[in-house]
Amino acid sequence: MLVENHTEATGQRAAPRRIAPLRITAYTTTTAAGTGKEPLLAALRAGVSALRENDFGAAPLKTWIGRVADVESTALPQSLAGWDCRNNRLAWLGLLADDFIDAVHAARQRHGPARVALVLGTSTSSIGATEDAYRSLDAEGRFPANNRNPLVHTPHSLANFVHAALALEGPCVTVSTACSSSAKVFATAERMLRLGLVDAAIVGGVDTLCGSVLFGFNALQLISPAPCRPFDAERDGISIGEAAGFALLERITDAGEGPVLLGYGESSDAHHMSTPHPLGLGAELALDDALARAALDASEIDHINLHGTASAKNDEVEAALVARRFPARTHASSTKGFTGHTLGAAGIVEAAASLLAIEHGFMPGTVNTRTLDGGCGPQIRITSASAAVRFALSNSFGFGGNNCVLVFGAGAQR
Repeated sequence: MLVENHTEATGQRAAPRRIAPLRITAYTTTTAAGTGKEPLLAALRAGVSALRENDFGAAPLKTWIGRVADVESTALPQSLAGWDCRNNRLAWLGLLADDFIDAVHAARQRHGPARVALVLGTSTSSIGATEDAYRSLDAEGRFPANNRNPLVHTPHSLANFVHAALALEGPCVTVSTACSSSAKVFATAERMLRLGLVDAAIVGGVDTLCGSVLFGFNALQLISPAPCRPFDAERDGISIGEAAGFALLERITDAGEGPVLLGYGESSDAHHMSTPHPLGLGAELALDDALARAALDASEIDHINLHGTASAKNDEVEAALVARRFPARTHASSTKGFTGHTLGAAGIVEAAASLLAIEHGFMPGTVNTRTLDGGCGPQIRITSASAAVRFALSNSFGFGGNNCVLVFGAGAQR
């Protein structure tokens, strides 16, 4: 068996080998900015946040959220009605955007339904439906009859639903590593493709707003009462959002154009349940591995989509890492002020933003932020810029030190 990341006899950890790039045949994302890629690109270009005052739940917290407007009005097809819940409605809305579902059907025809993998990230799956059930227990303590559905009350509901919706027969995997979930799906898919287990992989993530998330983060004193301000000197917490996003990965078999996945790095700090390593050691390890797999130097990265949640410690550690590893010319920014922190969907949303930067030569700024923290280097920008983006990097750092860094390119240039 080929061991990609091994230890030499000296005990020194060796860098992983370069991987073959994978073509991103299609991708889409649905956020508070709107359904599909174009509304997100328009918001990024205009520098307009899609956050709004919280109106979710019976007793909304005083905060701002990134809410997708059309979830409640979305209906699943009758053949999929048994999967109905808010999270799966958002997933269906996302699948229909940007003709993504048609691209999947074409890939299924090319490779066969058993040769297409599905790897989805989520942090809460359909827990909102389970919350509703517990709020409506009957006299015997059971879920109400209209919410007694085993297809919904499982962490694997999202992946099972999308697998059924796309009529796939290949591997079906759920990745749940908090806020890095739908970044790590790219790594899992690459390994499946490299090992020959499948010929194509659909990756992505979906998380909807729910009480557990809003009140849970509030209990940790991480929620801002105002729109979040990543890397601001006076930042005071995150804004929660919801989103769906998907991408189709295939091997490169011709000279066609289109963005590519060049590398990824994964690590686990094991430092603290909710606080990153103070020196960013796990994040830096993920960065090193992503660059090694892409056969790139940090100086070659044009744009970084930062994790940038607007929490005190995350931004401090990430800013220090960027300042010590990247040249001043690198344009780095956080897009969470546009969409909110979409948790298990953050990785795919920010991968899509990185791909939009490559395809349109546009690097967004950091909206809502007024004065950068003194610990930020010249790489972190408040204002947007237009320039060719050959290589883009996307950071996703989750609770427990679950880190993932992705490298995307404008094509298989090397």
